[in-house]
Amino acid sequence: MSKVQRFEDLTIFQMARDLCKDVYAITKDGEFHKDTRFVQQIHAAAGSIMDNIAEGYERDGNKEFINFLYIAKGSCGEVRSQIIRATDVGFIDKDTAKKLYNDSLNLSKAISKFITSLKGSSITGLKHLKLES
Repeated sequence: MSKVQRFEDLTIFQMARDLCKDVYAITKDGEFHKDTRFVQQIHAAAGSIMDNIAEGYERDGNKEFINFLYIAKGSCGEVRSQIIRATDVGFIDKDTAKKLYNDSLNLSKAISKFITSLKGSSITGLKHLKLES
């Protein structure tokens, strides 16, 4: 296992990035594309996942990072709700919806596991490490 040196190295960030790209792809065409308010909402929620992972990581402290991860996890739930709504109104087919729903659910579970790991860590974040002279 390689050491994480930047937020882009985190598996949860990579998963969030993939989900965000998939969400943008489904909103490019058809009836979904015409509902600009809904498109803005789902784009914001999907982007919020990766943005909060990045911002939390850059804070250099586990307490703050965990808070941002909880926000990212909440945004996963928001994306799942929007996927359900998009399916219900016929904007996306059931197979696409199932994939996106499962990807979002798996990301939420991965974020939860990462939060648990951070809570159990003896290292409280980069800003608390002593640099050797």
